[in-house]
Amino acid sequence: MNFIRGTTPEVREAAKRLRHQLTPAEKALWERLRNKQVHGLKFRCQHPVGDFILDFYCPSIKLVIEIDGSYHDDRQEYDQCRTEKLAEHGYRVIRFKNEEVLNNIDKVIIQISRYCDDLQSLAP
Repeated sequence: MNFIRGTTPEVREAAKRLRHQLTPAEKALWERLRNKQVHGLKFRCQHPVGDFILDFYCPSIKLVIEIDGSYHDDRQEYDQCRTEKLAEHGYRVIRFKNEEVLNNIDKVIIQISRYCDDLQSLAP
């Protein structure tokens, strides 16, 4: 399996561990994204990229989906820098709060689906 340059064995191992420790919101969303259920697109869960571990990643359109719990309330500046760094490399990041996923997952899926439509229409 090819990894983006700079990803370390430690980051890959951490991603592997996180796949077995998904939050309730991550589990709920993963059940809706896995097995190409959204536009036939393949998503990866807890995917390592450089020093980062992405909650969900669709390689064909370079879409990153992040689920933010209360832990992220004090990390907004870090999250913004992380998003900007990923954007520099062509990744597009969308974020949802845990509560959005847990309380209205259908709305979240619709938003993701629309975003995927937009990104696929931009592809050559």
